[in-house]
Amino acid sequence: EIFFRDIKQLLHIKTFIGTSKNAVMNQIWTALITILLLKVMKATAKFGWHLSNLVAFIRLNIFVKIELQKWLDKPFENHEKPPAKSLQGVLFPDFYKK
Repeated sequence: EIFFRDIKQLLHIKTFIGTSKNAVMNQIWTALITILLLKVMKATAKFGWHLSNLVAFIRLNIFVKIELQKWLDKPFENHEKPPAKSLQGVLFPDFYKK
């Protein structure tokens, strides 16, 4: 019951967007995965986050490019910006350095 209360309170799922079985199942699975990821982040962080505060801060910083673990551990400190050039999604970065 606590798990489903978290889904209703933190993710604000009051009604389902779609009416088909597939739409409802997709929304439920997405909510479950989101809550589990948030609880894992809370558990690995050195900072004593409350789950509701973590959700609020992530909503505010969703498009900020920072290292997540450093931010979770020390959210109120200035962190170095990530390198300007990154090869995201590249499986073999040495191949492209030729």
